[in-house]
Amino acid sequence: MKYLLLLGDGMADFPVVELGGKTPLQAAKKPSMDFLASNGEMGLVKTVAEGLSPGSDVANLCVMGYDPMVYYTGRSPVEAVSMGIDLSETDVAIRCNLVCLSDETIYDDKVMIDYSADEISTDEARLLIEAVQKELGGGEITFHAGISYRHCAVWEKGSVGLGLIGPHDISDKRIKPYLPKNELLLNMMRKSHDILKEHPVNIKRIEKGLRPANSIWLWGEGTNLAIPSFKEKYGLSGSMISAVDLLKGLGICAEMSSIDVPGSTGNIHTNYTGEMEAAINELRKGQDFVFLHIEAPDECGHRGEIENKVRAIELIDEKVLTPLLKEMKQFGHFRIMLLPDHATPLALKTHTRDAVPFVIYDSKKAVTTKATGYDEKQAAATGVYVENGFELMGRFLKK
Repeated sequence: MKYLLLLGDGMADFPVVELGGKTPLQAAKKPSMDFLASNGEMGLVKTVAEGLSPGSDVANLCVMGYDPMVYYTGRSPVEAVSMGIDLSETDVAIRCNLVCLSDETIYDDKVMIDYSADEISTDEARLLIEAVQKELGGGEITFHAGISYRHCAVWEKGSVGLGLIGPHDISDKRIKPYLPKNELLLNMMRKSHDILKEHPVNIKRIEKGLRPANSIWLWGEGTNLAIPSFKEKYGLSGSMISAVDLLKGLGICAEMSSIDVPGSTGNIHTNYTGEMEAAINELRKGQDFVFLHIEAPDECGHRGEIENKVRAIELIDEKVLTPLLKEMKQFGHFRIMLLPDHATPLALKTHTRDAVPFVIYDSKKAVTTKATGYDEKQAAATGVYVENGFELMGRFLKK
C-alpha cells in the first residue's frame, strides 16, 4: 500500500462576490479533485483547535497527526531546523520577515504595505540580512538568511509568549498596534529600517519598480520542537516535499526525508511537475508515505489575488493531481488524501480557524457519493466532521 497526501495550502475560502458568490474551489476547473470527491470519503476537518492561532505551523502539525495542544512550541524553531540552525535548550528562534513599510517619517506610524516585499529574491534578501547581522547581530540575537522574504533570528536565552503578530495578518494596516512590546525586539526592527531603506539592493529594486524590503519584522517565536518520529507513530517510512522551510522542518522533526525540488517556490510560479515527479520517485524508491505540500493558494489568499488563487487550484489539479492519479496505478493499491491546512479567505488576507474540506480516496474501495465536486459546501453536506484534526491522519492510514 502506498499513501500520498496532497495539501494545497490555504485553498479553502469564503464565497467571493467577484466569482459570482462562489469560493475559489467552486469556481476552479479541477476535474481530478472532483473525481476524488465523488469516489472517496469527503467531509470537513477542524485543523486548528479553539484557543490556538490559525497558522500553517499549527494546522500542518495537526494534519501530520500530532496534537498541537501537546507538541506545539512555536513556528520559527521548526523553520530553523530546516535551515540547519542548531538551537540550544535556552535559544529562542524567531521568524524574521523582510517587509515593505510605507514612507511615514516615524517608524511606528508606518503601514504594512507588503509582508513579502514583492517576494524578494533569495539572493537579494541574503545581502540585506547580512547587512542587518553586521549592524545588529552578534550579541544576544543573530540573524540567519533563509529563502525569499523568510529568515530567522536566534535569541540567546530569549523569551517566549510575547504575542508577536505575523506581518501577513496586518496587510494595509498601521503597524503601531501590532509592534512588539519587548523593547529589544522593537528597537531591532526600528534600527533595521535605518539600515535597509537606502541599501543598494533596495535602491535597485525601486529603480526596477519593485517594492523595497525596508524593514525586518520579528514574529513566531518558539523553542525546539520534539515529536515522535512518523515511523514510530505510524509504522511507515515517509518523505516531505515542500518549497517552504516550515514544512521541511516539520518533516525533519518527524524524521522524514525532506526533498528539495529545483524550481520549487512558495508562489504560483512553482515547479508543479517537478514536485509531482519527486513524489512518485520517493514512492518508487520504497517510501510508504509522501506528504506533498504546495504553498501557492495561500500566498494568493494573503495577497488578495482572486484570479491567481483560482488558477493556483487549477494548476494543482492539472499538473499535480491528474498525473499523480495515473502514476499511482503502478503501485497497485494506494490511497490519496486531499485537503488544505486551513482557510485563507481572500476577503481577510489571513488565516481562519474554519473547518476545511478533505477527501480520502482508496483505489480499491471507491465510494459512490452524491458529491459532484470538491469544495467547502459539498464537504459540509456529507455530514462527515472530524473535530480533532490530528486524528485524520490515522483515519487516512487506517491506524
